[in-house]
Amino acid sequence: MSILIAIGGFVLAIGVLVTVHEFGHYLAARLCGVRVLAFSIGFGKPLIRRRAGRDQTQYQLGAIPLGGYVKMLDEREGAVAEGEAHRCFNRQSIPRRATIVLAGPAFNFLFAILAYWAIFVAGIPGIKPIIGEVSSQSPAAEAGLTAEDEILAVNSRQTPTWRSANVELLDGILNDRPIDLRVLRDGQEYELSLSVDPTDRRSLTEPGQLLSGLGLQPWFESLPPVIDELSEDGAARAAGLVSGDRVEAVDGQAVENWRQFREAVAARPGESIDIRVNRDGETRNISLTPRAIEGEEGPEGRIGAGPKVPPELVERMRSEERYGPVAALGMGVMNTAEMSRLTLRMLWRMVNGEVSVKNLSGPINIAHYAGITVSSGLVSFLGFLAIVSISLGIVNLLPIPVLDGGHLVYLGIEAVTRRPVPEHMLAVGQMIGLVMIAGLISFALYNDLMRIFS
Repeated sequence: MSILIAIGGFVLAIGVLVTVHEFGHYLAARLCGVRVLAFSIGFGKPLIRRRAGRDQTQYQLGAIPLGGYVKMLDEREGAVAEGEAHRCFNRQSIPRRATIVLAGPAFNFLFAILAYWAIFVAGIPGIKPIIGEVSSQSPAAEAGLTAEDEILAVNSRQTPTWRSANVELLDGILNDRPIDLRVLRDGQEYELSLSVDPTDRRSLTEPGQLLSGLGLQPWFESLPPVIDELSEDGAARAAGLVSGDRVEAVDGQAVENWRQFREAVAARPGESIDIRVNRDGETRNISLTPRAIEGEEGPEGRIGAGPKVPPELVERMRSEERYGPVAALGMGVMNTAEMSRLTLRMLWRMVNGEVSVKNLSGPINIAHYAGITVSSGLVSFLGFLAIVSISLGIVNLLPIPVLDGGHLVYLGIEAVTRRPVPEHMLAVGQMIGLVMIAGLISFALYNDLMRIFS
């Protein structure tokens, strides 16, 4: 994956979500009669600026695409003409100010609902959650799960794809009770109970460790290592491989199925490898160098070749979540609520040490996944935007000064004491909030760098 695609995806994602968030504040302020002086996407020197409207609001695009702001008329920030005083933010009632503050995160949640609605209308392609190997003496084995069981539901929630099954299993291990499973085995449905030791939560929530920690793997058909499709610009075609070639060995190591071949190639990004193939009964040796492609766990080798897959296998494994426009709206609301609840529970478990803090991602990891999802298509990118939008809404509601949640705390104090919070306390709170945010970002960046170097 190109670094430029990752950067472009990151800038696009942040630009969209910041615009949504700040537009919430902007619209609420206008509806409450507050004068908006500036609406900025990005910080720093404006690249584009324009004044428009009765209030001559300045709309601008900043040079640093890492946030944005809505500047409102406020007597605490300078002198205000007497005729305009009633339009100041600080002159509004507490309910109105709270509405303006809450509107930003609310629009993030609304955007997630609409994104999920579009996704479910378009349809989410996926793979059925059919289990492959089950490790002995693992939670999965103790629950009675066996190879080729299909997970139909987790805690009464339908799981038509591995995507939905992973989300529900993650949510289930955060509970303090067994996980109820409904599986399909040999045409019959069975109810099983999966128990997880609370002390294992931290290891299970390490990135990429959920399924293996439970002792199960997704099922993959043992496809023969026969090449079918070849990319026009791939290393395989350039080296002389053709459709129908059967791979026998890679660097002298015998290959029995496509999975072994794929893993051998993936493990050698940018390295020359020797492939022995059988073509029409004749053995041929071909040397090529897999292209290094950025994957979820780091660089992976790719040669631009696909396996020959029987059509019946495609139909057996293929699944799709698709709904009509009305039902999709309900699913959008439900998914947004579920992901919000899961995010909050994950954050709380991180604070008390029960969930791995490695799940906290910074700008590098966000850019990485932005690039992956942009390359995968609109549906994948919308799903990514929905999750990040929910996270942005929740983080902004945390009771930290400088965030929307901190402003709500100040309004609560004002409602109780019946007087505004003193200016010096606001200044101290702002400094504390900035230090907290800087610490949080630094830790997230540390996680990003550890993922790269490990």
